[in-house]
Amino acid sequence: MSLAVLAAAPAGGGGLIGMLPLLLLVPVMYFVMIRPQQKRQKQWQEMLGGIKTGDRVTTAGGIRGVILSIKDDAIIIRVAPDGLKLEVAKSAIASVTTQDAPGA
Repeated sequence: MSLAVLAAAPAGGGGLIGMLPLLLLVPVMYFVMIRPQQKRQKQWQEMLGGIKTGDRVTTAGGIRGVILSIKDDAIIIRVAPDGLKLEVAKSAIASVTTQDAPGA
């Protein structure tokens, strides 16, 4: 009878200890994957909110140009060398270089 009691004892207390690695995995995944993505998304939204006419932009497709006008959800850019005007979605803007940046 004492053998049955000893065999059952670790299973009852080991359940929480067995789940501890799984419970620690959730906060680790948050700090490694979710939080950095949210930070990048916030920076990108701030970048889009601060664009203005005359800024140099690069689209997600690699097209570089100068902003001529800004609409609600789209912008018109001028692309060198022929001065071609393109309308692109604001969400397609990957990076912005302002005119008053040092070294511009």
